[in-house]
Amino acid sequence: MLFSQDHDEPRRVLQKFIASDINPHVDEWEKAGIFPAHELFKKLGDLGFLGLNKPEEYGGQGLDYSYALMMAEELGNINCGGVPMAIGVQTDMATPALAKFGSDELRREFLAPAIAGDMVACIGVSEPGAGSDVASIKTNAKSDGDDYVINGGKMWITNGTQADWICLLCNTGDGPAHRNKSLICVPMKTKGVSIARKLDKMGMHSSDTAQIHFDDVRVPKRNRIGEEGLGFTYQMVQFQEERLWGAAACLKAHERTIQNTIDYTRNRQAFGRPLLDNQVIHFRMAELQTEVELLRSLVYRAAEALVAGEDVTQLATMAKLRAGRLGRELPDACLQYWGGMGFMNETLVSRSYRDSRLTSIGGGADEVMLGILCKMMGTLPGGKK
Repeated sequence: MLFSQDHDEPRRVLQKFIASDINPHVDEWEKAGIFPAHELFKKLGDLGFLGLNKPEEYGGQGLDYSYALMMAEELGNINCGGVPMAIGVQTDMATPALAKFGSDELRREFLAPAIAGDMVACIGVSEPGAGSDVASIKTNAKSDGDDYVINGGKMWITNGTQADWICLLCNTGDGPAHRNKSLICVPMKTKGVSIARKLDKMGMHSSDTAQIHFDDVRVPKRNRIGEEGLGFTYQMVQFQEERLWGAAACLKAHERTIQNTIDYTRNRQAFGRPLLDNQVIHFRMAELQTEVELLRSLVYRAAEALVAGEDVTQLATMAKLRAGRLGRELPDACLQYWGGMGFMNETLVSRSYRDSRLTSIGGGADEVMLGILCKMMGTLPGGKK
C-alpha cells in the first residue's frame, strides 16, 4: 500500500496551506502573469515541503518518494496549473539529479537553500531548436582551466525570470550526443546570463516562463553535477520523477474540473430541467471519473515500484502519456457542457482547458513517450525485436 497514516498529517497541513495561502491569490497571480515565487517557496520550505524525499543533511525530510507523490497529488487542489508546475520544477525537476549525483559542496551551495526555500531553481534543457529531442541541444560549455565558459540559450524555462540558479544541460565535449553532455549549476546572476524575454503563453499564466541567453558565462567546474559527459544519463533519470510528478499533479485537478462541471450543470436549467439530467452529461461525468481513477492506479503502481528501487521508465512514461491525453480530453469534454460560460476566461473550466494542454508537451511530447515505449517493446523500425 502506497500511503499510510503517516501521510495524513502532512497531507492535511498542505491542504490547509493551499486553502489559506495559495488559492485566495490565484486569480490575482493569473492576471499578473507571475506569482511571488520567493515568498511562496520560503513558506513551503519552512513547512518542510520542498525536500520531503531529499537527504536530511541538506535540510530535507529523508522520506521515501511516496511523500513527494502525495504532495504532487495534493497540489492539484490549487485553482490553476501554473503554481503547481513551478513548485514541481523546484522539487522534482531541477533538484533530483543534484540530490543524487552532486558533490557535498555543490549540494550545500544549491540544494540546501532550494530545500529551505531561500533559493528558487529552474531547469534548463529545452532550446528553440531542441525541445523533446534532448540529444540535439547546442548550448555548450568549453573547458578553460578550472572553469567552463558557457554559450547558447534555453527556451520555455519555468521560474526563469525569478530563479536564483539553473540546472543547465549543455555540451561539454565533442563525442557522441548521448555521452558529451553535463549538468551544471549556474547562478542566474553570473555575468553573461540574461533573460531575453518573459514568454506569453496560452495557459499556465501565473507561472513565469523565460527565454535565457548565455554569453561567455564563466562558472567553476566544481559546479558540475557528477561526472563530465553523464549529463544526458542524469537528465533521463531526472525525467522519470518529472514525468511521474506531472501525471500525479493532474489527478485532483481533473477531479475538481469534473465536480465543478457537475455542480454547474446541476444548477443550470435548459428546456425546463437541469442540464445534468441529460444522460449524455451524467454518463460522461462517470466515464471521465473512471479515467481519472485508472490513471491514479497507474501512477500509484509506478510510485510503489520507484519506492522499491525498481526501474520505472516504462510505467512513468505510460503515466505521462495517459495524463497528457486525458488532459486534452477531459477539460474539453467538461467545457462543452458549460456552453458560453465555458468560453469565458473567468471560469475554472476554461483555465483547466488552457493549462492542461501543456501536459502532452512539457517533459517530453506524447510522441516521444510513444517512441520510448515502442523502443522498450522492440517495435521501433530497425530496433531489436
